[in-house]
Amino acid sequence: MRIVSLVPSLTELLFDLGLDEEVVGITKFCIHPETWFRLKKRVGGTKQLHLDTIRLLLPDLIIANKEENTREQIEALQNEHKVLLTDIYTLSQSLDAIQAIGIAVNRQNAADELCARISKAIQTCAHQQSQQKVLYIIWNAPIMAAGNDTFIHAMLEAAGWQNIIDTSRYPVLEESQIYELQPDLIFLSSEPFPFAEKHQQAWQEKFPKSRVVLVDGEFFSWYGSRMLQAFPYFSRLHASLT
Repeated sequence: MRIVSLVPSLTELLFDLGLDEEVVGITKFCIHPETWFRLKKRVGGTKQLHLDTIRLLLPDLIIANKEENTREQIEALQNEHKVLLTDIYTLSQSLDAIQAIGIAVNRQNAADELCARISKAIQTCAHQQSQQKVLYIIWNAPIMAAGNDTFIHAMLEAAGWQNIIDTSRYPVLEESQIYELQPDLIFLSSEPFPFAEKHQQAWQEKFPKSRVVLVDGEFFSWYGSRMLQAFPYFSRLHASLT
């Protein structure tokens, strides 16, 4: 089987399911595992795919995602190749996707075992329910936050925090709106915008009534095998905030 993955988190999943030679193409954002990032053929960005490069790889299966990839490009690929198109906004959808991919790539047992381990990891955060309201920021200018119908929202809730944003998708916010929201915590994600300490300091000065924290965005937004590491990370983050 020749597989092209157009989703960074699912590329990592394919590696953890024990595939190697089968994966012949990845995007330039598929940074895990590092050896694949260096050695595998890159087929463009998640939203700017090089369709001709993909065609030349003669894939038997292309793995894509409704949010991460563009509809027009995926439809063009569907006309020529088998595409497994994922749509993931909840924890249950993420587990379903892992199992569907496991079946598609002949790794069903490994996928089932991974899902069982992730489900057990999720339970470790079940007792860590917090009354703290979180504003999760994904972009700096304009300021964009994670809404209530995103995978980030699902992970925040599962980890025991309350997402203060009750609108859909990724709303653009003005600073005045953040003052009105009065979040207990402001999480500045490491991706897609690379928030760093200088941003944390600037945000803390602007919003002194909230605690501004730098967080690893991969643990909040990467569905797939990364979830296995996410919940221990959330436990450590809870401990650091008490």
